[in-house]
Amino acid sequence: MKKIRLYIGLLCASLSLTLAQTSCTDYLDKAPDSDISDKDAFKDFQNFQGFTEELYNCIPEFDKGYWTNSWNWGEDELQNVGINYHMVYKIDQGDFWGWQSNHDGWQSGWMDRNGFNTGGDRFSHSLVPGCWYGIRKANLGLANIDNFVGTQEEKNLIMGQLYFFRGWFHFQLMQYFGGLPYIDKVLPADQELREPRLSYQECAEKAAEDLRKAADLLPVNWDNTTVGKNTLGKNQLRVTKIAALAYLGKDLLWAGSPLMNKVSTGNASYNQDFCKRAAEAFGEALAMVESGQTQFGLLPMKDYGRNFYSIDDNGKVPGQSADGSVTEAIFRGPLFNGDWNGTNWGLSKQFCAVNSDLSEGGVWSLPTANYVNYYGMANGLPLDDPQSGFDPTHPWKGRDPRFYNDIRFDGEKIFKSNDIAKHEVHTEAEISADPAKSIRYADLQTGGMYRSVDKGSRTGYLLYKFIDNSCNKLDDGYGWAHHFLIHLPWMRLSDVYLMYAEAAAEAMGSANAKVGQCPLTALEAVNKVRARAGVDPVAAKYASSLDGFMSELRRERAVELAYEGHRFNDLRRWLLLDKYPYTIKTSQEFKRVKCDLEHPENNEVSGFTQKVILTRNFSEKHYWLPLKKSDVSIYPEFKQNPGW
Repeated sequence: MKKIRLYIGLLCASLSLTLAQTSCTDYLDKAPDSDISDKDAFKDFQNFQGFTEELYNCIPEFDKGYWTNSWNWGEDELQNVGINYHMVYKIDQGDFWGWQSNHDGWQSGWMDRNGFNTGGDRFSHSLVPGCWYGIRKANLGLANIDNFVGTQEEKNLIMGQLYFFRGWFHFQLMQYFGGLPYIDKVLPADQELREPRLSYQECAEKAAEDLRKAADLLPVNWDNTTVGKNTLGKNQLRVTKIAALAYLGKDLLWAGSPLMNKVSTGNASYNQDFCKRAAEAFGEALAMVESGQTQFGLLPMKDYGRNFYSIDDNGKVPGQSADGSVTEAIFRGPLFNGDWNGTNWGLSKQFCAVNSDLSEGGVWSLPTANYVNYYGMANGLPLDDPQSGFDPTHPWKGRDPRFYNDIRFDGEKIFKSNDIAKHEVHTEAEISADPAKSIRYADLQTGGMYRSVDKGSRTGYLLYKFIDNSCNKLDDGYGWAHHFLIHLPWMRLSDVYLMYAEAAAEAMGSANAKVGQCPLTALEAVNKVRARAGVDPVAAKYASSLDGFMSELRRERAVELAYEGHRFNDLRRWLLLDKYPYTIKTSQEFKRVKCDLEHPENNEVSGFTQKVILTRNFSEKHYWLPLKKSDVSIYPEFKQNPGW
């Protein structure tokens, strides 16, 4: 009999159950007693929660699946020349097989890795094997729930987690592969697998049933339960009613989106019924948030970075205010390896300032110029609106505040330290005559010292969203002593507001729609996210029509959720992945005219134009990732995705 670990309140605690293989059959066809040979695992809350906690360890760190990693597969990001082993490069080439471990010699992905297990090594965690394993484990728990002896509260907490994860794991797989068999029971090992692939919407309905059950069983805040008081202060990562409702809404909205509706019904428009149900689920969650019944809220803009990283804070998990009183992260996975940036060679260095003396190996991941253009003006208008006030001779002036938070642009001060003389590439006389020549300031103009195709910026921009200004070799902000930690949430509250707005507007045909319990209209939900950022509301000329509102909502999602891994799936579900201009990646070309070192947003440039670096040649088959050949060979009903 396996050792049963006790419930200790720490989600990062490993149960050390190791699997040797990663094909989905390895997780679906085991006998129930192959892992648990004794009913002791389910006899009381401590043991059953110990069993259940392993489900959290099935969640991979998509931002740290490798020493460095890539998770932005839309038109948002470009890899430098020479970085050809990350998934974004493979996606750019149309190589969608690259998500699979046997097509990834570097093992640099987060969706599939060799040697999957649920222990403490982050490199052994990956999405697809973790989902299949987690589904089976959730089914094992639900099959044994009648063996549990305890209070109703304890039973509800166990069942709520099990239903949530069964729905969540299926949803994650569905996003990438479409409708699959929905495994809602323990499959016997002595019977041949014949579970058919369902349509996307059929699969989504089953996930919705599980997520609805989870929402009805889970608490808003574990700290307010009798059980949760035993682990007070250690409940932040536990799944809640709000998370279950949010994912219920997301599951239904995805099912109602053009791609999923098309493959299920042949209709390439939104499905209003699914959208209405999605809006009702989001609305139920937001009603509680808006009335102050939850711990969830939007962090003030000054603390926006706390959603994504912590520094000099003893490795505190990002997602909440400094005092922990406000949490924007709806759902986060656990940390593995006590991961404070992994090592001194880690994720942050993908985005660092470029120079061999000032960073290690050069920058790798770059914002594309075409994507940066989604960041409109502070007055709320897109750049191409004639009334926006955008001036291509002063392109950084008056922009959406999130532009300055997320993007490094030409002339911006890069380093905090003053001790850079030995690293300068210009003489003191040259710098004295023109201080902007100092390496301290990002020289991102065409031909500038920060522009290179292998170690610098190919696009004219650098990413700033996930790192502190001190994250460079000279300031050593990413060093061990600073406990620098990047940890992106799977879902945060601003996403819920925007998904509600999309679902409500498409369900009712208007930006002024209000659905279910939510006190906000679709328009008000978008404007709430903008208000936090200091951006003016959606202009009346866009809000007056559904098409106009949706164009602004899609742009708002692009900006608010930039580089957090949402764009690829958004483009797919909107049926835009293979449509121009979403297929191109561009650089920003320009020359400096005047450089204001104190206020670089006022810098003047000339020749402000874009150059296409890469065009992605996608076809209809690229809307879904290919399944493993070994999996589609199991039985005839488990078919490969079209075109692969």
